Amino acid sequence: MTFPKDFLWGVATASYQIEGAAMEDGRGECIWTRFSHTPGKIKDGTSADVGNDHYHRYEEDVALMKELGVQAYRFSTSWPRVIPQGTGTINEIGLDYYDRLTDALLRAGIQPWITLYHWDLPQVLEDKGGWTNPDIVHWFTDYADLMTKTLGDRVKHWITFNEPWCSAMLGYYFGTHAPGIIDPCKGFQAAHHLLLSHGAAMPVIRRNVKDSVAGITLNLTPHLPASGDPEDVKAARYQDGFANRWYLDPVFKGEYPADMVEALVTRGYLDGIDLSAIKFAAAPMDFLGINYYMRWVHKHIPGTEDGTTSEFPKDAEFTDMGWEINGPAMADLLVRVHKEYNPQVIYVTENGAAFPEPDTVTDSILEDPRRVAFYKQYLTAAEDAINRGVPLKGYFAWSLMDNFEWAEGFSKRFGIVHVDYQSQKRTPKRSALYYSDVIRTNSLN
Repeated sequence: MTFPKDFLWGVATASYQIEGAAMEDGRGECIWTRFSHTPGKIKDGTSADVGNDHYHRYEEDVALMKELGVQAYRFSTSWPRVIPQGTGTINEIGLDYYDRLTDALLRAGIQPWITLYHWDLPQVLEDKGGWTNPDIVHWFTDYADLMTKTLGDRVKHWITFNEPWCSAMLGYYFGTHAPGIIDPCKGFQAAHHLLLSHGAAMPVIRRNVKDSVAGITLNLTPHLPASGDPEDVKAARYQDGFANRWYLDPVFKGEYPADMVEALVTRGYLDGIDLSAIKFAAAPMDFLGINYYMRWVHKHIPGTEDGTTSEFPKDAEFTDMGWEINGPAMADLLVRVHKEYNPQVIYVTENGAAFPEPDTVTDSILEDPRRVAFYKQYLTAAEDAINRGVPLKGYFAWSLMDNFEWAEGFSKRFGIVHVDYQSQKRTPKRSALYYSDVIRTNSLN
């Protein structure tokens, strides 16, 4: 199977997960620094203070990407590295790092794609309420203004936010991610301000970056009923609204889904939110980024309002994260988004899998047959989606390297390149060579 000639092949990372240098060269504290240093928050008790040391080793990592034939590198800039207090004084050393990284990528013939926010909010802003404070729309817009003015002469591809659902719901509703708050009302306040910040930043990007190509990345997950039972169908519909439509409808339609508003108002979760303001989230976009990892199949639990258990086929396979491997479900999701929301262009901005692997590798290549099989299945799904009319223009593998997997610490390995966290040695996995061959031939084999 051959992909379109202009199909873009990339890899993705995130600043806090790989940069390290957590308190070096004037970088301010971020919410993940504080969260990871709080006992009991991270599965293996680690932090990304050092991470992959990408801050010091970026030239080595860019050379590695060039060797693999990577065409685009999606990375995020760290707000506290460039504006340590979140607002006000700029850290020129931090800005210079992203200047140097951008120039290194361009010299290597790799297209830089910048995500402005991938979860590392300055802690000083969280102390003022973080994403629950309406002032953050202005704080974020000022940050976006700085980054696009600094790098916009060379970087044309911009993503405002990575997975606002995770920032809002895992950070403020469930509390499993930084800043670790458990409050449904604050979760929806955070989601509202994230979406408004996206809408406010888009014209800033347009103003500062000539010929900009800009959008947002949402993590979208199929939520399907386990049966035709009305209670299963109702439960799956609610979960779809909670995870998907609450973000898709605002950025494409400028409104929240009516069925979800009705359900959430009844619970008091939307108290104090000006729902009409969400019209400002629907700024025109050049593309939608979709991060795809899993689907969920819901069986309603009797006696609960929307409680469910997950039911999967008996022969289902799962990654080390406990996520079902099901490429066709991704194809169906892409088709659904195309039909219901009609984005001009779609990119899969993250897709990948974690599997158990050793901490240290002595061979020149680490064999990872399950990840190779995973990529074959999901790239086949991407091709299927294109054949079904989806304007899918590119794919970014998650991730270039093993890294700090948020609340899981270093216990999960997603990379196509293995990292020995003690020595920082990078070792390509078989999946890296497979992906490199896909890029070179622009086809599956």
